[in-house]
Amino acid sequence: MSFRFLLSLLILLTVGGAGGAVNAQNIDVRAQHDLVNRGTVGIVSGGVTGTYVRFASDLSTALDEGYEHRVLTILGKGSVRNIEDLLMLKGIDIAIVQSDVLDFYRNRMSHLEVEKKIEYITKLYNEEVHVLARSGARDVASLQGKRVNFGAQGSGTFMTASIIFDALGVEVEVTTLADQIALAQLKKGEIDALVFVGGKPVTLLSDISRQDKLVLLPIPPNKIEGAYLTETLTSKTYPNLIDEGRTVSTVAVGAVMAAYSWPKDHPRHLKVKRFVERFFGKFSTFQQPPFHQKWKEVDLRADVPGWRRFDAAATWLANNP
Repeated sequence: MSFRFLLSLLILLTVGGAGGAVNAQNIDVRAQHDLVNRGTVGIVSGGVTGTYVRFASDLSTALDEGYEHRVLTILGKGSVRNIEDLLMLKGIDIAIVQSDVLDFYRNRMSHLEVEKKIEYITKLYNEEVHVLARSGARDVASLQGKRVNFGAQGSGTFMTASIIFDALGVEVEVTTLADQIALAQLKKGEIDALVFVGGKPVTLLSDISRQDKLVLLPIPPNKIEGAYLTETLTSKTYPNLIDEGRTVSTVAVGAVMAAYSWPKDHPRHLKVKRFVERFFGKFSTFQQPPFHQKWKEVDLRADVPGWRRFDAAATWLANNP
């Protein structure tokens, strides 16, 4: 059975079954290929336990217009790898990353000149740094010499954890396990702590019970320099990790929706431009249920220091004061 026949049959079942009369014998496969690709935007997000993928899923749900416009959600490996994918991987038009990732590339891979090739569509929300440890730990300093999981190498969590522990002068035995595996090992006492960067409340911490005897450790914001903000974690967000009435100080980094800086007349630029117009035009939809509560923190007009704005986003904002 030929690929052409199979594709024609699939289209007949999906399109014809929806009420449209389609003659499978007359379908132009190349034209169908162009139709499917022209309206599809690929967005690389994060892992299944993070907030990036929830945002990308929301975009896919709300902006689906069939062949006219489709957001294809792709699981990512973290901010460093997401930028690499945006630069080099076919089919990736947009990436969700941490705002400090450009500084990482400037400092460690300056030859790539990433700041000239990557622009931001909008800042999304702030991602809090969570340091989860066995209940005997008091603060990050008490982890000196302990086994601490920084997440997969190349991930945004690994990047930020390295920066923070260096800034605090705390030397640990770093592991690079997947987040779910690290949490399982932490519960069994095989590691002493894990770091996870994500918009609260993070799914990774949702199934922890009091019986697990884990706590969130404070991070002293005044000792962390750079693109970090002061944040607070509360018992309302994490009732099984923070006693009622208590708070845990931490830091946060901004999440950014990034795009490649294609020439304005390039077909890939036009795809992202159509995405921006639809996304910005329906933005109020995302700040209502059932979409993620972090959408309520998004300000489309917020600047991201050190980044250039994608021109179609700047134009839309200027035309819609």
